[in-house]
Amino acid sequence: MKKWMIVWACMAACSVSFAQTKKDFWTEFAKTKFEPKYYEKLGEYLFYPTFPAELKALEGKEITMEGFYVPFSPEGESYIIISKYPMSQCFFCGGAGPESIAEVNFAKSPSKFQVDDLITIKGKLRLNTDNMDHVNFILDQAVLMSK
Repeated sequence: MKKWMIVWACMAACSVSFAQTKKDFWTEFAKTKFEPKYYEKLGEYLFYPTFPAELKALEGKEITMEGFYVPFSPEGESYIIISKYPMSQCFFCGGAGPESIAEVNFAKSPSKFQVDDLITIKGKLRLNTDNMDHVNFILDQAVLMSK
């Protein structure tokens, strides 16, 4: 009996440590290389991504990410933007790179968010190379996991 309790305790400890291991997709996004190219429509240079093979392999797969809500999506749009950093340090205000933000398209409209709410989202990864109306990293059919 005592032996089974020890085995059970070891299995429980292992499952907890595996459950706590989360992949940091911001680190994966940071492996993307960006090259400035002239964008005729806006008359300025924009950063175009070259995604690494390991990130391309995740496209269409469900991932879970944690990020800060930043209020930079246009009014009336069905998506939000999350950032690796709080608003004062994000891509739009603080000089972080384009790899530090992701667009989130929810399957169902979530509740309202406050600036810098730290939220966890699960959704299917889509990589965007050429639609300048959207960011490079997009989570589609997303679900709010925690707020």
